[in-house]
Amino acid sequence: MGSPSAPGDDPGSDWPGRRLGLPPSGTRSVARLGRRIVALGIDWAIALVLSIAFFPTGPWQSDPFITLGVFAASQIIFLLLINGGVGHIVMRLRVVPIVPGRLGIWRPVVRTLLLCLALPAAIWDRDQRGLHDLLAGTVLVRV
Repeated sequence: MGSPSAPGDDPGSDWPGRRLGLPPSGTRSVARLGRRIVALGIDWAIALVLSIAFFPTGPWQSDPFITLGVFAASQIIFLLLINGGVGHIVMRLRVVPIVPGRLGIWRPVVRTLLLCLALPAAIWDRDQRGLHDLLAGTVLVRV
């Protein structure tokens, strides 16, 4: 027979971020998929507008790799300055390190480069952290 479990050990009471010491909801809880998608859409739209405005390849056209570069540059810059892209700020999200302290320079760079590859961001753990967050030692939380 197994050992008795504590009331908080019930698998039904598990939530994303519990293993990281984060609350189930509200401030500092793990950002859910809906907010993430909207934030990504906002950041991509901004990158697309900037790409078309400053690097046009035709009327209302831009090279997709230039747009990706603008997206990556904006993500790194805004993560360094305010712990999130414009979409994160609008959706009230922030990228924070798992270990208390500052993000530093390497975390935003690694996270963004992996995010631009797309596949690492699509592979999640049970705390809803993408591979890009796992390797960068970060988590996207609500504020």
